[in-house]
Parts: sequence; C-alpha cells; structure tokens
Amino acid sequence: MLKIDLNSDLGESFGHYSLGNDSEIINLVTSVNIACGFHAGDPDVMAQTVRKAESAGIGIGAHPGYFDLQGFGRRRMNMSLNEVQHMITYQVGALTAFTKNKKLHHVKPHGALYNAAAQDHDLALAICRGVQVVDPKLPLYGLANSELITAAEEIGLPYAQEVFGDRNYEANGTLVARSKPNAVIHDPVEIASRVIKMVEDQTVVAINGQKVPLKTDSVCVHGDNQAALAIVKELRTALEKEGIKAKTL
Repeated sequence: MLKIDLNSDLGESFGHYSLGNDSEIINLVTSVNIACGFHAGDPDVMAQTVRKAESAGIGIGAHPGYFDLQGFGRRRMNMSLNEVQHMITYQVGALTAFTKNKKLHHVKPHGALYNAAAQDHDLALAICRGVQVVDPKLPLYGLANSELITAAEEIGLPYAQEVFGDRNYEANGTLVARSKPNAVIHDPVEIASRVIKMVEDQTVVAINGQKVPLKTDSVCVHGDNQAALAIVKELRTALEKEGIKAKTL
C-alpha cells in the first residue's frame, strides 16, 4: 500500500487575530508545521497549537521564517548566512521547549525563506546547520529536488521531500511565485486529483504543461488557504478511495 504524510502549516494566528481552521485541520492531517513567532504566531498560540497536535497524536514540526509579521514571512530579507543559521536555531529551540518530551518531529522553513533556499545552496546550508545545532537527527522538510534537499544530504541531516497540492509549479520544479497569476489552487477536487498523481506517478504537471518528476514523501496544504478545511477533507477522502494511506513519516 502506498503511504503519504499529509502536513499543514498551522499556528499562524497572532494576538487577538485568528487565522485558519487549526482545530479542525489538526484532526485530518498527519503532521503540522507550527509558526514560531517570527512570521506569525506568538508564545500563547505556539503553546496551544502544540497541545492540540500532541492530543491528536500527530507529528509536530517547527515552521521558522523571516522576522516579518507584516509581510507574513513572504518577503525575502537581506541577512548574512550566520544570521539565518542563528534565526533558525532560535525558532526551532523555542518551539521545542513547548513540547512535552522536548522533541520535534521535523523542521520546515516558511515562505520566502523556504522558496529562496530551494534555489540558493548556501542559504539552504545555513538553514540545515541551524537545525543541526538543536538536534542533528531532526529531519528537514524541503521542496522536492531542491537545494534544501541537496544541502541536507551534504551535511548528513535527515530530510523528507515535500510537494504542494495547492500550488502550481514551474517547469524547473520550483513553485510559481505568489505574485504571478494562478500560483495558488483553491478547488478541492482539482487539488486531490493532482496529489493522487503526485503520489502514484511521482510527477507533477507544471504550469506550462510540462511533466516534472519529483519525489513525494509529504504533501502540504497551506492552512491559510481560504478553502483549507474543504481541501483537506476532500484529499483524505480521495486518498482513501485510491488505497493510499495517510501516515506520519
């Protein structure tokens, strides 16, 4: 039987502002990536989201990003590699402290940091080293076939290759920038169909129609997608019908 980890970016509320359907989505996914207070989230939200994920028995991952609350971490920042490494260590360490056993399941960079590191090897290495300082056995979730995966392999950090059901791809395997049309897919049925093909064929059809090979260990659905709850429900149903088991890595 084919198996796939189903993850979602959660814990992105802040102060009095609530974002997403975390309580419902947590019960439908197998792992979560929790914001660490830099692009979204705050200590209270981090603690609450960790408790919910622990109660659900799913994998808890840190979701570190640029210190950019106003831009939701989706604007690249000019930082030295040392600054990036320390920024990652700081955020991963902070979320780890909220867990009962002081142990995380994985780390997945957020937004502009994730996308930049997918193509910038030195930046990817800085992220991996920041994770390694906290726990050298802590897996990194990175865009399939990207520099994040190459960097993790290079320094011996465990990793999982991630794909996106609700994002369109360029022919080179990167995600279509959110500033471009059709970057995000909202139709739950279309997303479920794409994910099934990703899992079974290990390919995705890029926005230009080209078929792109990729390794699929984990599938992400963004928690801030307006249709996130409907997407995850449809995806779980489609996976079950196809005989694909959703399971934490």
